[in-house]
Amino acid sequence: MEKKQFRWLLLLSAFALMILAACGTDGGSGSKDTDENASESSEKPKFLSLLTGGTQGTYYALGGTFADLITKETDIKTTAEVSQASAANMTALQEGKGEIAFVQTDIAYYATEGKLMFDGKKIDTISALGALYPETVQLVTTEATGIKTYADLKGKKVSVGAPGSGTYANAEQLLEIHGLTMDDIKAQNLDFGESTDGLQSGQIDAAFITAGTPTGAVEALNATTKVNIVGVDAGKADELIAKYPYYAKDTVKAGTYGIAEDTETVSVLAMLAVKKELPEDVVYAMTKAIYDNTDKISHDKGKFIKAETGLDGISIDIHPGAQKYFDEKK
Repeated sequence: MEKKQFRWLLLLSAFALMILAACGTDGGSGSKDTDENASESSEKPKFLSLLTGGTQGTYYALGGTFADLITKETDIKTTAEVSQASAANMTALQEGKGEIAFVQTDIAYYATEGKLMFDGKKIDTISALGALYPETVQLVTTEATGIKTYADLKGKKVSVGAPGSGTYANAEQLLEIHGLTMDDIKAQNLDFGESTDGLQSGQIDAAFITAGTPTGAVEALNATTKVNIVGVDAGKADELIAKYPYYAKDTVKAGTYGIAEDTETVSVLAMLAVKKELPEDVVYAMTKAIYDNTDKISHDKGKFIKAETGLDGISIDIHPGAQKYFDEKK
C-alpha cells in the first residue's frame, strides 16, 4: 500500500514538473516572439515607394533620380510612383501607401497642424527628411488670351489644381491677396499636363502651376504656343508673405519658356517627407544617398539641393535619421 502511494506521488510530481516545464517554454517562446517582432519592425525594409506627382511635373522628374540613388546607395529597391502630389502624398503616407514622398513645405505644415484641407484630419505619423528647392507659383497663360494681370482672370476658365492640392491652396491664397475668390473665375480642377493641353487647345485661359522652373509641361506648351507668365502685382508679394510666412519672393527669369522679361512671383519650398516609423539608420542612409550625390542630379533644380540648406523652411519634426546626417554636416 505504501509502495503504491509512493508511486502515485512520483507520478504526480513528474506530471507537475512537466506542466511547469511547458509553462516555462511557452512563456519563453512568447518573450522570444515579442523580441523578434520588435526586431522585425526595425529591420531594413526590402522595398520603398517614393511618391512624386504627375508625369510632367518636377517631382516625377526628380523622383526617378532619387529612387535610383537610394537603391544604389542603400541596397533598398526604391521605386518612384506617379501620384496626385503634395496633399495626396501626405494622406498616402498616413495610409501606408508609400514610405517617402515629395511635398510642399506649406502642405506639410497644414497636415501636421490639421489646418485648411486637413481640418479635422491631422496627420501625426510623418516627419521631414529634408528641404529641396523653391517651388515657383506660376500663373501660366498664352499670348492669345490677352491676360496680363490677376484682374484679367475675372470670368475666365482657370486651372487651379485638384481641390485640397498644394496648387489649389496657392491659387486660392494668391487670388485672395489680389482681391479675388474662386467664385470670380471659372475654376477648373486639372493636373499640370491637362492644364497645358487645355491652354494649347484654348479650352482654358490660364493655369496655376506650382513647380520648380523650368517645368516640363510648360516647356512642352512653349514649343507650340507663345507662353506668358502673369506676375504678382507690386506689393502683393509682401502682403502674401506677411499673412502666410512660408512663402518667399521668387522670379521666373527672362528666357524661361521664351519670356522676354524677368517676372516677379512667389514660391514655397519642396521637401521630402517620410514615415516616422522608418528606422533611424535607414532614413540616415536615404538622406546621405541624396545629399551626398547631388552632383548626379541632372535636373536644373539639382543645383538648389544642398546639405547646408536641407533644413531651411521646414516647420515639421525632422526624422532622427535625417537630423543625424545634417548634424554631421555642420
